[in-house]
Amino acid sequence: MKLICIGRNYAAHIDELDNERPDEPVVFIKPDSAILPKEQDFYIPEFSNDVHYEVEVLVKIKKVGKHIAKEFAHTYYDEIGLGIDFTARDLQSKLKQKGLPWEKAKGFDGSAIVGKWKPKSLYENIDKIRFSLLRNGENVQNGNTSLMLWKIDELIAHVSTYFMLKKGDILFTGTPAGVGKVSPNDYLVGMLEEERLFEINVR
Repeated sequence: MKLICIGRNYAAHIDELDNERPDEPVVFIKPDSAILPKEQDFYIPEFSNDVHYEVEVLVKIKKVGKHIAKEFAHTYYDEIGLGIDFTARDLQSKLKQKGLPWEKAKGFDGSAIVGKWKPKSLYENIDKIRFSLLRNGENVQNGNTSLMLWKIDELIAHVSTYFMLKKGDILFTGTPAGVGKVSPNDYLVGMLEEERLFEINVR
């Protein structure tokens, strides 16, 4: 099982980090060891002083596929969810400045929160789903899949050109604007529409 992540998929988030808008999806991988076990707190790693939360809509792949056409991509998943791509922003910046890969900043142990899964059939249009992140009761990120530069089916088609998708793989579809630093004792809650899909204590 692998975690396939998309960067720079919301224009406002690109702007807030002063990044260049890409011509195609930015793709990176997290190992399965990045998933924080259920019921565990998130511990800020000792190698970073600037870990950021990034809330994202998730998609769980249900069957093997390669070179998937966009019009058939919807048949490769039945469940969507919500999670966090924790990012050691200070470490990522250093790596980017040297032209090096991001994995140490993105794929460290516990850096992926995977919340509850929901049948996609519950939602009238997966390209118009609201989601948000609350930190200590304050709404810090608000997103809507309608604002994705590349929608879910487009992402599946693109990613499957390079990586064979397998049952259980998880696609992180990108984060909206509002990312920020976590601190010890923060309490994070992820909402998909009106439903709470995860809650995390930061230590």
